[in-house]
Amino acid sequence: MGQKERIPVVAIFDVGKTNKKLFLFDEHYKIVFEKSARFLETVDEDGDPCENLESLRLSVFDSLHEIFRKTEYDVKAINFTSYGASFVLIREDGQPLTPLYNYLKEYPKDLKDELHNRYAGLEQFSLDTASPDLGSLNSGLQLYRIKHQKPEIFAETKSALHLPQYLSFLLSGKMYSDKTSIGCHTALWDYHTQDYHQWVKDNGIEEKLAPIVQADEVFAANFPGSTFKIGCGLHDSSSALIPYLLNFHEPFVLISTGTWCISLNPFNHRPLTKDELEQDCLFYLSYKGDPVKASRLFAGHEHDVQTKRIADHFGITTAKFRNMEIDWKLVDELNNKSISNDLDAFANIDLNEFANYTEAYHSLMLHLVKAQVKSTNLIMNEGKITRVFVDGGFSKNSIYMNLLAKEYPEVEVYAASMAQATAVGAALVIHEHWNSLPIPNDLIELRFFRT
Repeated sequence: MGQKERIPVVAIFDVGKTNKKLFLFDEHYKIVFEKSARFLETVDEDGDPCENLESLRLSVFDSLHEIFRKTEYDVKAINFTSYGASFVLIREDGQPLTPLYNYLKEYPKDLKDELHNRYAGLEQFSLDTASPDLGSLNSGLQLYRIKHQKPEIFAETKSALHLPQYLSFLLSGKMYSDKTSIGCHTALWDYHTQDYHQWVKDNGIEEKLAPIVQADEVFAANFPGSTFKIGCGLHDSSSALIPYLLNFHEPFVLISTGTWCISLNPFNHRPLTKDELEQDCLFYLSYKGDPVKASRLFAGHEHDVQTKRIADHFGITTAKFRNMEIDWKLVDELNNKSISNDLDAFANIDLNEFANYTEAYHSLMLHLVKAQVKSTNLIMNEGKITRVFVDGGFSKNSIYMNLLAKEYPEVEVYAASMAQATAVGAALVIHEHWNSLPIPNDLIELRFFRT
């Protein structure tokens, strides 16, 4: 009996804030193995919670040892995708110098104000960097804080790596930066000059940032005898967009729904305006380094809070809402009343106004979709967009999808279904380095909603 042929696979680490996942994809981008883990948090020197960096590092190596023991798979390449706004400071010997500070860590107001005021004030600074004022979530400011509050640490830093590139470094030993991580509300990138902002250069920050490489570049693994390739890692929101950019070439908007509903328009490169910035718009950078205009809405969170309120009021469970079909007669009746496009408007409505939970839920969805349309329209670039794709939780909600299609009669609206789009994006970007087959054209399952 001959030895069974091993399946060529790519391994993708998808590192979220709460769940860390490992996927193996075959050459058809089907998941053949997956595992997930949660890591204990630790605290930084101020007692603030943060990611346990050592636990994360050990988990990567433990997971690799596990998959290398699986003789049925032939790992051709490994890549990473993770949340942004998180830096790992590396010293000369490759060891981390500081904890992985939480991007929700409170930022010193005086330090932030000093920086903004030196560079034309907060408004201009935010417009130039396409970064709303988000404190530590503007990860470049984390480096500014280290320079001023811990100059000895800053001096010892050989390289500051965003989390996806740190994970890549663990396996390749190479220190590089990638534009998807640089471009995600870090306040590092000047979208007018398409280069690091002047403040980054003036403050010696640029010297601590590793050279930028293309997203599709790969490196040899730092293990003797290994043949698999290592990708440089990607920011998760930009990674999730890759399957759509590769499959669809007519202008589209992707509404990625979850706790946050993020509308992404890779075809709108017009500079950010003051009005857009004030309404939570920003730019990301695509894997090719192109600006992607985005708007954010906390709609998934609001849906969770309000469905619980409705369920408690009418004495039911929230499961009642999961597969509810749209009642157009009810929609027409409710539309005769005032429907606001403010996200928090439904929270102020007395539920005694509704005859039953079905009516209340339809009203909630009308309000949420109006708010979503208001948010998406900020980045829409009317007249050029031909399709709107919705992925994530709301793509499975019949009422949401039908109401959204009704709001966009001139545009094709689709519910897009794709297992693990973020991880697939990180695999696709290095496709040519591990996969001899063409990219499948059926990766994304679409359901069209008529108006």
